[in-house]
Amino acid sequence: MSDKREEQNESGVATLERTKKKLKRPRMYRVVLHNDDYTPMDFVVRLLETVFHRSESEATRIMLHVHNHGSGVAGIYTHEIAETKVAQVHLLARKNDHPLMASMEPEDDGEDAE
Repeated sequence: MSDKREEQNESGVATLERTKKKLKRPRMYRVVLHNDDYTPMDFVVRLLETVFHRSESEATRIMLHVHNHGSGVAGIYTHEIAETKVAQVHLLARKNDHPLMASMEPEDDGEDAE
């Protein structure tokens, strides 16, 4: 959307000037999977493939990172999508009797928080 401003130039003729509003990128959030000693690795790989649309090799790499480091990023999304992904992980995990946990955290964008 643009803002219209009417100005008069030197000859006395009114002109319309459009000013563009700069849109800010929405804040992004990391969806983090947390390791546990009970959820099978193949379940985590399938979950990463279905919920996060990862290839099998990428899902395996992420799962191994979570397994070896305690947590890992499954994806980076806007707030609403990240919330939905976390809810989907919890729903599928509970439906399959697994304690897998996911969380979301703001992506550092180098700017001061408002």
